[in-house]
Amino acid sequence: MVEVVVVPTESLGDRSYVVHDGGVALVVDPQRDVDRIEKVLADLHLTCTHVVETHIHNDYVSGGLVLARNTGAAYVVAGLEEVAFDRQPVDDGDQFVTGSMTVTAVATPGHTDGHLAYIVEDRSEEAGPPAVFTGGSLLYGSVGRTDLVDPGRTEELTRRQYRSARKLASMLGDDAQVYPTHGFGSFCSSGSATGGDTSTIGTERSRNDALTTDDEERFVARLVAGLTAYPAYYVHMGPRNRQGAGPIDLSLPELADAEELERRILAGEWVVDLRSQTAFAAEHLAGTVSVALGTSFATYLGWVLPWGTPLTLLGEDADQVVAAQRQLVRIGIDRPDAAAIGSPSELARGSELASFLVTDFEGLAAAQDPVVLDVRRHDEHEAGHIPGSIHIPLHDLIERLDELPGDQLWVHCASGFRASIAASLLDRAGRDVVLVHDNFASAGALLGRGGREATVAT
Repeated sequence: MVEVVVVPTESLGDRSYVVHDGGVALVVDPQRDVDRIEKVLADLHLTCTHVVETHIHNDYVSGGLVLARNTGAAYVVAGLEEVAFDRQPVDDGDQFVTGSMTVTAVATPGHTDGHLAYIVEDRSEEAGPPAVFTGGSLLYGSVGRTDLVDPGRTEELTRRQYRSARKLASMLGDDAQVYPTHGFGSFCSSGSATGGDTSTIGTERSRNDALTTDDEERFVARLVAGLTAYPAYYVHMGPRNRQGAGPIDLSLPELADAEELERRILAGEWVVDLRSQTAFAAEHLAGTVSVALGTSFATYLGWVLPWGTPLTLLGEDADQVVAAQRQLVRIGIDRPDAAAIGSPSELARGSELASFLVTDFEGLAAAQDPVVLDVRRHDEHEAGHIPGSIHIPLHDLIERLDELPGDQLWVHCASGFRASIAASLLDRAGRDVVLVHDNFASAGALLGRGGREATVAT
């Protein structure tokens, strides 16, 4: 009987899969840190015969080439894709057999031009329902976004995505198990992706935007209107995956002492403090940037860090630095230039220590005529915002610092995470800042009040 092991990557909202019959396995859309996949294979005593990609990924660097080389497996990639490495090319309708599994490739363009889904059918006597690995095509409740290949082709690709989802559903019965790569918080999702642990074609027929909307024009208009901003590092992922990424190195980089840290900060390099937002606000090395280590660490550091800028990670211990490195290799930041371990006071040694105030929305409401900076995305701001607040999304902030007034700035987002990054960037630029470290749901009393008129156009 065919079984599926899910290997989630919560930090990017994606999933990889190990599909096996108890003896042999194929791996679908492996992340860059393939040691997690290799552990599953070893623990279950499986031989990996095939590594398959549903598409050339735009949101992470694939570990597929390395995993295939490490295991001796065939590397299966769409024949339509131009890549710089040897692979087993497959196209619509192509099949291969491994163990008791028959795998059929199905062309499902839309998320990308060469996108494929893979239907896995069990040929054993204990066969269960088929499984379909849908990548960025049919997600839980919706489909993958269609503006990553070329924004000018968004409408065309949305139409192809709609037809691909419906084609795939028409080929399978209600009991077929659905396993997408995206849709669990990934910015590759679009529409009302629901997440969840499992789904079937039958479930998707009843809830998926592409399957419940019979009018293609209405579907296209709604999906295109719902597309939001996506991380800036995405533009680098496709080319890297076409080239083929090599092995990773998660050993500690060269450790920088206090003098070296000061030199890097004065040179304008990024020294990123991995501690919590409130710990950073209470005390930090002047000129450093706060990006707290958590599930969103790599997404937002990769979004705001000017690509190619020298990077030093500042952690409380070595484990924290290594954990940050694991997240960063997934988006193509292979090695930090340096690391430092210890508290700000231990690492200062003559360098200036800095701090800024932290409050919540209740504190903001009590302030006298505060200048409020909202760093959420445009769609979040349009859904509701504090009257008179200045709106600059976090990913635009560095380029627009000169547009901000000279007043003390009270910075908020939806939870405090993005606001903490913004506050550190403002503090780094010498601005007077107050971090509103709170959930935007607590801002209700502020949403209806009048306030200072925004001085920066949204």
